[in-house]
Amino acid sequence: MKKLFRLTQAGVDELSAELSGLVAKRGDISDAIKTARELGDLAENAEYQSARAEQERNEARISDIENILQNVEIIKKPRGDNKVQLGSIVKLKNNGKTKEFQVVGTVEADPLSGKISDESPIGQALLGKKVGDGVEIATPTDTITYKVVDIR
Repeated sequence: MKKLFRLTQAGVDELSAELSGLVAKRGDISDAIKTARELGDLAENAEYQSARAEQERNEARISDIENILQNVEIIKKPRGDNKVQLGSIVKLKNNGKTKEFQVVGTVEADPLSGKISDESPIGQALLGKKVGDGVEIATPTDTITYKVVDIR
């Protein structure tokens, strides 16, 4: 059974752009391998080994992205339902501090950019909440209770 990857349209666009860049990079890597091959003994040729390793990483990432894009389910913007769900942007408040998160699928998750996975502890705590609800978010040092002030 194939795994279904849930992404926003922005996430799909980012992966498509990355894929285009990686495919375009194939020629440069091929040239680097050809140049390194001309230097002689391949067993002790660091340039050749490095170029081959880069080619393997590039091809593996291309394969990963193609698999994701072939098995993607685009997350639609939530409408009407005032509960936090996949794709929602949630604004939380605690003691004057405001935090904003977007709940996304695991492939698109980037906590430093405020995109949290629906499978993460924070994402799971937020799912199903409404404006005005309290949300307990556990961190390694303590547990903080936030209030949901806005859902988009």
